[in-house]
Amino acid sequence: MCFFFYVLDVILPPLSVYFQTGLSGTLLLNLALTLLGWVPGIIHALMVTGELC
Repeated sequence: MCFFFYVLDVILPPLSVYFQTGLSGTLLLNLALTLLGWVPGIIHALMVTGELC
């Protein structure tokens, strides 16, 4: 199941974080990072996935 989240981290980082944490500050942070630049959003999503998997 973690493989699915890692793939989703690269394609749609906010969606991956949403599936893992729900509506939270983590999601808002990831959304802001993704809007500022795609790569920071991916890095943050990978960090969140690494903590939960």
